[in-house]
Amino acid sequence: MSMITERPVSNSAGQPPVRTVGEAPATGRRDVRAVVAAYVALTKPRIVELLLVTTVPAMMLADGGMPSLWLVAVVLVGGSLAAGAASVLNCYIDRDIDQLMRRTKRRPLPAHTVTPRNALVFGLVLAVISVALMAAATNWLAAGLTLAAIAYYDLVYTLWLKRTTAANTFWGGACGAAPVLIGWAAVTGSLAPAAWGLFAVVFFWQMPHFYALAIKYKADYARAGIPMLPVVASVRRVNAEIIVFSWLTLLSSLAVWPLGMSPIYGVTALVVGGIFVVEAHKLCRRAARGEAVKPMRLFHWSTTYLTILFAAVALDALI
Repeated sequence: MSMITERPVSNSAGQPPVRTVGEAPATGRRDVRAVVAAYVALTKPRIVELLLVTTVPAMMLADGGMPSLWLVAVVLVGGSLAAGAASVLNCYIDRDIDQLMRRTKRRPLPAHTVTPRNALVFGLVLAVISVALMAAATNWLAAGLTLAAIAYYDLVYTLWLKRTTAANTFWGGACGAAPVLIGWAAVTGSLAPAAWGLFAVVFFWQMPHFYALAIKYKADYARAGIPMLPVVASVRRVNAEIIVFSWLTLLSSLAVWPLGMSPIYGVTALVVGGIFVVEAHKLCRRAARGEAVKPMRLFHWSTTYLTILFAAVALDALI
């Protein structure tokens, strides 16, 4: 719909203002863009992207090839809405601590670009739409897992575990690994050993991934009173968990190999998993020596690792 505005037009004849069709004030356009950007930011798009990296390859492996594009599209949309809903509700619940952390104080709620009430409504609407879409277009198992992931992430992890225990990353790991199960269930209506194997990979991967981030923002978490492991535990304890869970990630990925996977996946899992473990050991050695640990190196490589591994899952399924 075009907008009709009136603005004065300067001319030598001194004519009255003319009406311009289809033109809105620049400030109005900027305001709309800012509001849209704020609501998009609440959904944490980067997290959504990472979750989808694991979902589609899991669907392909479950199908033994390429599922119907309609089903893939439905799961991608439903999964994106579900992940976005969980993130919006997370922002709503965490608005008190987000304003205390440098990393999060510019988010829409601490910055007061979106009101808490509007964020809550937005998150709940996204959650209802995502679960309804999964139920209508896939099956009840996939829809139930979607609902459970949203509820667990916001009500169990964000509201309770995150604020009360240093094991919050471990117990919250099921949420991040859930898209693997959801994608598999959407294709088959059930869960097979390979699905649980890939779930284990993502589950264990999250500990070194998020511990690296927590090391980087240790002061932020301490300021907000969040008992992330690097805040409340010794360097030795943090190092031990990073190494243990990095090895468990590698071993879990290799355990999937005999579950119908070819050497394409197996060799990839061995190589990139080995690099992941080496990077984890390097970080821990630097930390033990009191050197600059460069935690974001492990954080970024862990993201690359997961992307490559699941690309190998997709390629294996196609071949």
